[in-house]
Amino acid sequence: MKFRKYIFTVVAVMMVTSRVCAADSSEAALEKSLYVLYPSTQFTGVHQTGIAGIYEVDMGRNIGYTNAEGRFFIFGHVFDMKTQQDLTAQRLEEMNVVDFAQLPLKDAIKTVHGKGSRKVAIFSDPDCPYCRKLETELFKLDNVTIYTFLYPLDGLHPESSKKAKSIWCSVDVQKAWQEYMIDSKQPVDKTDCANPIDRNMKLGQTLNINGTPTLIASDGRVMPGVASLEQLDGWVSKGGK
Repeated sequence: MKFRKYIFTVVAVMMVTSRVCAADSSEAALEKSLYVLYPSTQFTGVHQTGIAGIYEVDMGRNIGYTNAEGRFFIFGHVFDMKTQQDLTAQRLEEMNVVDFAQLPLKDAIKTVHGKGSRKVAIFSDPDCPYCRKLETELFKLDNVTIYTFLYPLDGLHPESSKKAKSIWCSVDVQKAWQEYMIDSKQPVDKTDCANPIDRNMKLGQTLNINGTPTLIASDGRVMPGVASLEQLDGWVSKGGK
């Protein structure tokens, strides 16, 4: 009986291993095909999903879904209705984690509220209306150190780079930023100082930041867009200190 049990165990392990190898093989084959079909696209991973015949395709910090041949693509979110979970959102959150410790904080405007033990970084455009709304909420957030990376999107706001440089070139950078975003007080027209704007733009592109405002928690989570004071307080606290 022990011998039979041993045989059954070995067979079961072999069957599981075979299925895993087959899955790995199909993923590898699809990834190889994608490189041939779409040579200009950066593919960083292929994974089977819970949907038969559909694979998750990772492209940098973005996700798409395709069939085994890589011909048809679906861009959107996959939901598990049994568990009421957004599976795509979970994967994006995992993929888009940023190493906060590696951010060049010297290139950001530092603002401290209260003890400042909590930390958050923000990519913000001086002329972005949503950034202004966020600033009014951040202004009320206590016990936090905010690192603001000036990230002007000139394609949307043609004067944004000039204003970002003028703010950075101000005698009191933090005060100039706050006065412009909260009180609409124009900064002194000075743009010839050494500034980090170009470096910030390259950094944002590397981190796949396509819009403002975009927040980064101390544990690396990324949140785009405006949030209320209550939402911000909970979200920042989740990152720890």
